[in-house]
Amino acid sequence: MLDQFFKLSERGTSIKTEVIAGLTTFLTMSYIIVLNPDVLGMAGMDKGAVFTATIIAAIVGSLIMGLYANYPVVLAPGVGLSAFFTFGVVMGMGHTWEVALGAVFFSGLVFLLISIFKIRQWVIDSIPMTLRYAIAAGIGFFLAIIALKNSGLVVAHPATFVTLGDVTKPESLLTLFGLLSIAILAYRKVIGSVMITIVGITIIALAVGMVEFNGFMSMPPSLEPTYMKLDIAAAFDVAMIGVIFAFLFVDLFDTSGTLIAVAHQGDMLDKDGKLPNMKKAMTADSVATIIGSALGTSTTTSFIESGAGISAGGRTGLTAVVAAGLFLVALFFAPLVSIVPAYATAPALLFVAVLMSAGLAKIDWSDLTEAVPVLVTVLIMTFTFSIVQGIAFGFIAYMVMKVFTGQASVLSSGVYVVSALFIAKFIFL
Repeated sequence: MLDQFFKLSERGTSIKTEVIAGLTTFLTMSYIIVLNPDVLGMAGMDKGAVFTATIIAAIVGSLIMGLYANYPVVLAPGVGLSAFFTFGVVMGMGHTWEVALGAVFFSGLVFLLISIFKIRQWVIDSIPMTLRYAIAAGIGFFLAIIALKNSGLVVAHPATFVTLGDVTKPESLLTLFGLLSIAILAYRKVIGSVMITIVGITIIALAVGMVEFNGFMSMPPSLEPTYMKLDIAAAFDVAMIGVIFAFLFVDLFDTSGTLIAVAHQGDMLDKDGKLPNMKKAMTADSVATIIGSALGTSTTTSFIESGAGISAGGRTGLTAVVAAGLFLVALFFAPLVSIVPAYATAPALLFVAVLMSAGLAKIDWSDLTEAVPVLVTVLIMTFTFSIVQGIAFGFIAYMVMKVFTGQASVLSSGVYVVSALFIAKFIFL
């Protein structure tokens, strides 16, 4: 029955291989169980409720991806989008987390509509690869400065804005140790390098009395503090268009890029180099985002760590279903997760920043019309603590550079539309 439903034989895999692949993917991305409540907790949300919402969103998204789209791709709330939720929308713009959840809901709804009506391909094709790499790298730098701040490695300074903190503090030393640990383990292809490091730092903190043990297992924390608390009415406002667009934009390209990358890795693209059933895969992502916003978590997206499961042989949706089952088991380990300190998750953010910055190597730095918009995007996003502003300035800079250097013909209609909307936003809002 499983063979027929998931087309195991047709794709050259087996139940055993798919189970191993599901376990592999879960271990490589399970850090999100710890990291997401920590990040959203800084926005004032109840960490226990976010823990439960994060896992349920991951389960729902992964089951839809596995059972409906039949792809070995696992979903969960994205790190960069969670950081934008907390530090950009709530702390940066002053909105409540309820309004931010409303914006996540609308971004998921728009994502669903463009997936159903096949507008997604036009949107994806309209945005230059240069800006996609720039936005990914900008989010990476954004995560890095958050991690450095949380660990105490970077502190405020009245003259220079930021300066080096006290590197002799245990929190700072553990963060540096953690980053090196993750990098070395990942280089040696150790499965679950991020989670191993988070657990290791937490054990060290426990041993020296920096944190207290709260228990091992329990029933899942209640969703009540965040369930259906999203403020849709307040999010349905012209001032929130930029926020909704940022959530949508990042999720759209994160998901499409991840799907294409892992499909290429698993030799699942058709003869034209396209991903069959892209509509179903995108639908899984958007529906999971909508459900996640109602439960109380940020945007749910496809995880690039799914590539680890594909490397282990995963080729069907059974991989995603197995991972969903493991997330369900993790739901009962909230006491363990609650003791993990921020300096234990800071190395994970720094490592994700390394991965997201890799696209900068693909930029043609000798072409100023490409290099300048990239630099503008990354710097504005990092130093204004705003993904929206970084995207806005990046688009405008790209359009201006191309138009005034006689290369307007390479611009798509999408670049003009998005740039015009951002210019209007700066003028009228």
